[in-house]
Amino acid sequence: MRDLLGHFRTTVFGPEDLGVVKGGPGGRRRWLDDLLADVHPRNHLLSTDLDRILRQRNALLKQARGRLTDDVAMTLDVWDAKLGEVGGNLAAARREILGALEPLVGDFLGAVSGGTSDISMAYCDEWSAEGLVESLGHARADDVRRGISTVGPHRDDVMIRMDGLPTRTHSSQGEQRSLALAMRLAGHRLVVDRTGTDPVVLLDDVFSELDDDRVRALVDILPVTQSVITTAGTVPDGVEAGSVLRLADGVFS
Repeated sequence: MRDLLGHFRTTVFGPEDLGVVKGGPGGRRRWLDDLLADVHPRNHLLSTDLDRILRQRNALLKQARGRLTDDVAMTLDVWDAKLGEVGGNLAAARREILGALEPLVGDFLGAVSGGTSDISMAYCDEWSAEGLVESLGHARADDVRRGISTVGPHRDDVMIRMDGLPTRTHSSQGEQRSLALAMRLAGHRLVVDRTGTDPVVLLDDVFSELDDDRVRALVDILPVTQSVITTAGTVPDGVEAGSVLRLADGVFS
């Protein structure tokens, strides 16, 4: 699978994307990490290395059974140094790409919704002020007691605000869906700009909660290369498809 990274890129939007906006931090971290991997496969190594280090560190914490012995402390020093390097690099990459995405998300949201909402996106952590290794040291006793790593990029989040209010709690489902779509389209544009390649766009049931005006606006801003759209309803007026496949009773026609 790793060999395929960077060779076949896709931009996929489906109903589950709503969770990136209204769900927990994990979905937003995955959104950033997937984009980082699309921009360059080496970024994927940061995520996999972080996961490996966390597995090893957490295994050590569980084996300690709440006792911070000298041997446990010495081994934690090793893993904390590794986590500090890899985690710091991953968080820096996330912050950089988020800064590039923010204006694009605002532009695409305006195009899809027809509105002029102000979008801000901030990377949130609890460790950067003093450094990751230092924060791990301060959390060590609690980590040993709980048997899990409580500090690091694996617990970071992205705060998204629309007109100053958190979209997770203060936006309607329609606004959240439009924002999730804008985030996918912004990611697509960023991948095109940074790699020179145009991923295939797959939009699953994207028309279901958009009125005709928003549908036409969406179609107008879709990439000129290959886009595949599925819908359980009818194709809105004014939308022309290069080809149409219909699925009925398990048969394509």
